[in-house]
Amino acid sequence: MKNYKLLTPGPLTTTNTVKEEMLFDRCTWDNDYKEITQKIRTQLLELANASEEDYTVVLMQGSGTFSVESVISSSISKNDKVLIVTNGAYGERIVKMAKYIGLNFVQYSIAYDELPKEEELRDIIEKDSAITHIVMVHCETTTGILNPIEMVADLSKEYNKTLIIDAMSSFGGIEIDIQKLGIDYLISSANKCIQGVPGFGFVIAKLNKLVQCEGIARSVSLDLFDQWKEMDKDGKWRFTSPTHVVAAFSKAIDELIEEGGISARYARYKNNNRVLRMRLKEVGINAYISEENQSPIITTFLFPSEQFSFENFYYFIKEKGFVIYPGKLTDADTFRVGNIGEIYEEDIQSLCNIIEEYMGVVTK
Repeated sequence: MKNYKLLTPGPLTTTNTVKEEMLFDRCTWDNDYKEITQKIRTQLLELANASEEDYTVVLMQGSGTFSVESVISSSISKNDKVLIVTNGAYGERIVKMAKYIGLNFVQYSIAYDELPKEEELRDIIEKDSAITHIVMVHCETTTGILNPIEMVADLSKEYNKTLIIDAMSSFGGIEIDIQKLGIDYLISSANKCIQGVPGFGFVIAKLNKLVQCEGIARSVSLDLFDQWKEMDKDGKWRFTSPTHVVAAFSKAIDELIEEGGISARYARYKNNNRVLRMRLKEVGINAYISEENQSPIITTFLFPSEQFSFENFYYFIKEKGFVIYPGKLTDADTFRVGNIGEIYEEDIQSLCNIIEEYMGVVTK
């Protein structure tokens, strides 16, 4: 395979130094390896501005979806009811989980290009006193829309609901003060804004909520409480962990800090997004999400015409060294371009030059 630059929302382009950490074999029982796990847990708390007295971190094998399902199936009992906020495919995936698990839930669904409305959420909560939990995706990778985490967090505190935030595509690239917001569970993945590689996800959990989860889990491997109890002893994972991926992630966190932390990474991603939207608009390719609701994580673009062939477009770009994403929308034809990973303005400019060349050829 050629060495492409991935303009996707994860897996994404990583540094050579992160990749090099995977050249060494490590033993899951070895103290040096367990210290890497504990280092990661401590650093994630620091990135979330969460204290060790109030929060803990649990690492979970598998993709980010495994960690989401771990939280959903381990923290919501048969006596609870969850309000699931959806405006994209990843929120709808949580609804699918709820159905599989057999949870009592209500769905607040809005259009993919719209934000949840406070008055509508408030109305649902006030009319349904059985609701105990609220779940929302922060950055819906379906479109790149950024949902109002502060508003939902305030409502959760006001009505004393447990708040679960899927921050898969945002944590590490957008500042999230988990303690100030009062988020009970925040979920993300190794291969997103921290710029590691796929293989595990993580949950930043409020301790007083997590201790109440004992015995709730519907799965042995996804039992968040049991994973935490074992990992909290000395850093040992319950089952075989992705050792190479964990070591790479530890290096990726160090490089995030060296870059200047989340604020510096956010600025780089934001600039990537700005340049991308501006350049593509000039050749007749418009963004699906309005600028005020757009995250710096991934940008969704409408097909420029009915005759536009995404397949031809995709392979034209791929031949020149970049890989992008198709859309996941049902009401419009779109494609997506990731703004995250080891990608800088010069990469975005190069991509836009390629797209400009393609558009010039097909419109002649």
